[in-house]
Amino acid sequence: MVAFPVVTTTTIPKKKNKVSIVGNKNDVLSPRQIEHLIAIGYAIVIYEQYVLKLNGWLAKHPGGDLAIFHMIGRDASDEMNAYHCDETVVTFKKYAIGRIDYKWENMLPPIQGGIYKKIDGLDENLTNKDVSMKPVGTAEFLITPRIPQGEILSLDKPNLFTSENPTSIRDPKLIIENYDNNLVKLDLLSIPSLDYKTQRYLSHKYNLLHENIISQGFYKCPYIEYFKEFCRIGSLFLWCLIFLKLKYFKLSAFCLGCAWQQAVFSVHDAGHISITHNYTIDNVIGMLIASFFGGLSLGWWKRNHNVHHLIPNDPVHDPDIQHLPFFAVSSRLMGNVYSTYYKKRLWFDKAAKILVRVQRYTYYLILAFGRFNLYRLSMEHLILGLGPRKGKAAWFRYFELLGLVFFSYWFCYLIMTKTLTNWQDRLIYLMISHVTTMLVHVQITLSHFAMSTSDLGTSESFVSRQIRTTMDVDCPEWFDYFHGGLQFQAIHHLFPRLPRHNFRKVQPLVIKFCEEVGLKYSIYGFVVGNGVVLDKMGDIGQQVGILRDCLKNMKSEKIDGANYYEKKLQTAINEGKPCSSQSLEITSS
Repeated sequence: MVAFPVVTTTTIPKKKNKVSIVGNKNDVLSPRQIEHLIAIGYAIVIYEQYVLKLNGWLAKHPGGDLAIFHMIGRDASDEMNAYHCDETVVTFKKYAIGRIDYKWENMLPPIQGGIYKKIDGLDENLTNKDVSMKPVGTAEFLITPRIPQGEILSLDKPNLFTSENPTSIRDPKLIIENYDNNLVKLDLLSIPSLDYKTQRYLSHKYNLLHENIISQGFYKCPYIEYFKEFCRIGSLFLWCLIFLKLKYFKLSAFCLGCAWQQAVFSVHDAGHISITHNYTIDNVIGMLIASFFGGLSLGWWKRNHNVHHLIPNDPVHDPDIQHLPFFAVSSRLMGNVYSTYYKKRLWFDKAAKILVRVQRYTYYLILAFGRFNLYRLSMEHLILGLGPRKGKAAWFRYFELLGLVFFSYWFCYLIMTKTLTNWQDRLIYLMISHVTTMLVHVQITLSHFAMSTSDLGTSESFVSRQIRTTMDVDCPEWFDYFHGGLQFQAIHHLFPRLPRHNFRKVQPLVIKFCEEVGLKYSIYGFVVGNGVVLDKMGDIGQQVGILRDCLKNMKSEKIDGANYYEKKLQTAINEGKPCSSQSLEITSS
């Protein structure tokens, strides 16, 4: 494992050893000093030229502590500016305990497997009650990073892409590694170099683009569009009640499902503070729609979604692609990975081996039931109190619980129990209303399931990762109604607080930016995009078949002393059947 290259060349002034590394916030801290602070439990994040200590903010952070954990040891300037309103950005420097006067090279966060060493003789001088003597966010299980700590990935380092002849593979883990290595190589061929000079250039150009978008007024919310949405959603719900009164239950359920599907887009905007750009007002709007009208938790969604935005499409860390046993969009999920979000191991068990193999065909069927899983996740989040318990967002939990009680009253009691009088009508109403929301689940997964799931190391910039892992969907402007404007996911990932209705206007600027800096902007039509997703899921499903044959071959060699090919050949000879090399070919070859 490669250590931080700057660590061994740094000397620590003796006068600071007598008291503490942390002194005046204007003092320059070396990389070795910052490594030590993280090693003893300081949640250190670099913002511009400031060294921030965020331990006191972990329990209060409205976006959840995991979002901070993934930024420890990194320069998070682009992320922090993208996700926070101007009011919050002003407060960042209040947490400064020092600064840097040099170009920062990212360390691997402890939650991602980063290893940090202390400076001997300094521990006894640090007695802050909000720090421990181990890195904050360290996972319960050992996380082995895909790219060695401190490495800058490139095709010139073949030792990182060890491959073997597939016909000679005996260890199933090698199959996963070989397949993933080939995908990493394809990624490296399609993006600019990962060296820090190139990535800082990308970051600089991205910030210029962001300033241009701000100066052109694209952050101004077009409130007339929300008035139109209110009228549409209100009309759908009104028709739901009318049809319910007339006992046209199927039409009523369909209208309710359409209202829920459209309401999700406004909840999304509120969660990203992109409606009024006021934290409290937008969150209240989001909770009223999500919890009181939809029976879901905005707090759960924000905790989940913020991690997804920060480290999209990482099989170990991004909950939005962790859907075992039903789906696997990365071969790395076949390795019983430990999820740092769910804090449990995602077992690639017998059920997963069966379901993932046929996921190409069950994709839409399973997404049709997606809303039921959201109920479960919302309840788990609120009952266990996984959101902030301190700070200005602490009361949100109780407000949302009240919202779920209200939702249970009007939907579960007034409609499902009191109005619908038999189990057949109730089941049909429940299924139609919930399956109708399926389109939003297809739209969300469409933008990520087909894209890169590679870990390219800590040197990759924010803008590079967002573009690499996200796909836009091309459609006529009139079809924006069905997508809610969120088909422009690449644009949304670059500018999360940008009002959704301005995405189409910003698209030409993003396309021009990508052409100038050499990033690949992925955009497909809705039908073609679905085909790309299904092909990706089919490829992963085939890898399960290869794993199965590999394990069968190992078992055959152990029991019978002959591999799968030899045993199949002998069986054909014994039965006197003609055989060819094609009929005897093992699936994995």
